[in-house]
Amino acid sequence: MCGFFTLVLVVVSAIWIYAIWRKPREYSLDDARRIQNRWLIGGGIVLPSVTIVLLLLFGIPVGTRMMQLPILGEQPLQIEVIGHQWWWEVRYPDSGVVTANQLHLPAGRPVDITVTSADVIHSFWVPRLGGKIDMIPGRENRIRLQADAPGTFRGQCTEFCGTQHSHMILDVQAHSDEDFAAWIDARREPQIEALQGEAGATFMAHCGTCHRVAGVSAGNRAPDLTDLASRRTLGAGLLPNEPGAPLTWLREHGRIKSGTGMPLTDDLDAEHLQAIATWLEGLEP
Repeated sequence: MCGFFTLVLVVVSAIWIYAIWRKPREYSLDDARRIQNRWLIGGGIVLPSVTIVLLLLFGIPVGTRMMQLPILGEQPLQIEVIGHQWWWEVRYPDSGVVTANQLHLPAGRPVDITVTSADVIHSFWVPRLGGKIDMIPGRENRIRLQADAPGTFRGQCTEFCGTQHSHMILDVQAHSDEDFAAWIDARREPQIEALQGEAGATFMAHCGTCHRVAGVSAGNRAPDLTDLASRRTLGAGLLPNEPGAPLTWLREHGRIKSGTGMPLTDDLDAEHLQAIATWLEGLEP
């Protein structure tokens, strides 16, 4: 599609340059009318008709794949994605799995994505898998995606949603059927040991009221942390999730991603903060 548009641009530009630089010629009235008719028919009817037909040949199959039409055989997987300022909540209703800022799906199988927003208008888009669709508070929209082969893709919010709009990245990974089933099964009933002692109490008082960790805390205002250590990034794509990254985020999130609703941690005990970060690094199925 991009190559076709490039070809159109080159052809139109070449004609435009030729029209500007060519030397004027004298034409009889009949010749002038014949040339005029040629341009009217060629440029006003033939060219637009051919262009529209080619666009439809490309666009109709793509658009059909995005529509949630009935299909035979294995039915589409259902996934719910909720946009927040500035992160993604991802739910798998068939299994009860909840995660954040990452979307895992099986390759070769249609996936029906139901999207909405918890605050302002966002827009869901994974360019290499399909079109975009708005995420509107109080309303559900749906789109069908399909990855033909396993791979990693980037999703992005494409509706300006505030100061950190450009830092609202969704990590999309398509797996083989076996790998996807294993990914889901590992998160169905996670067994997580709560952080003990004063550090655990600090987590419950300052983090657990907003963040959910399965079996430990029930917060629902901020990203789910149940499988945090298995994610490739923190902060919706801003910080590589490498050793020490959780502590960096806890200490410097206000600088790394300003404007989030996460309170500063300057008043918390440094040892408690270190213990919380170490515990978070172990939250992996």
